[in-house]
Amino acid sequence: MNLELRHLRAYLVLCEERNYTRAAARLHTTQPSLTRTVQQAERVFDCRLIERSARRFALTEEGEYLLAAARRILGDVDTVVSDLRMRAGVSVGFSWLLPDDWFTDVRTRFEARGGRVEIHRIDDPIAAVTAGQIDIALYRKDIRLPATVAGRIIGTERRVAAVAANSAPAGAGALRWQDLVRYPLVVNTVSGTTDETSWPATDADREIITCTNFDEWIELIAAGRGIGAVPELARSRAPHPGVVYLDIPDAPASQLRLAWRTRPVPGRSVQSFLDMALGG
Repeated sequence: MNLELRHLRAYLVLCEERNYTRAAARLHTTQPSLTRTVQQAERVFDCRLIERSARRFALTEEGEYLLAAARRILGDVDTVVSDLRMRAGVSVGFSWLLPDDWFTDVRTRFEARGGRVEIHRIDDPIAAVTAGQIDIALYRKDIRLPATVAGRIIGTERRVAAVAANSAPAGAGALRWQDLVRYPLVVNTVSGTTDETSWPATDADREIITCTNFDEWIELIAAGRGIGAVPELARSRAPHPGVVYLDIPDAPASQLRLAWRTRPVPGRSVQSFLDMALGG
């Protein structure tokens, strides 16, 4: 028989509790099972570790030596396991425009602890996280998530209108949110933040032009096919010569969300990233 970590852990707990009953309860095992484990360790070392004749719990000289060694060995093993788990990469998928301040803060804190963040631009991050292709999805569209996926709102973003530079809305002066319903609407059905339901009252005959990603969406806007609305971040991060972003004072804010799989249970590195992201 070879020595295993379970032998050292059981022995260490027994020495800390100095009582077989309490040690077995702490190890979630039975007293006879714990006794057999200690006896196996004694056979491996070919020496007694615990005094058999003492009325109180007492270690032999060899037992004292092993206790000190077990503390050191298990401490080193736990440190290595913790360090390597933290260094595991966490993959974050997004459809477009990572929020600068939030993501930079979380990534910096996570990597300062030894972790690594991998970033993936994906048209449908929810589908990717559900399939296990990424660990965490950052998304903005309010959708029903699969049963195996959890989501949480992590912030809000001011919304602006996007219109063709040579369109009527671009020169219409001050506009309010409800004013936009008179124009055809371009909707990114996969990752967009705005669709026809974003207005409390709308025209049933309003023309809706659909697409499936941000690149198509902004080109349709530039071509004058319709108007759209996006988080204000697009103004600085996604400028386009054929698109003007307009401030709409009463535009409803869009929400920024994270999603992750709950089955199987996230690993420690993913959970650590989530703790930072959701706690911050």
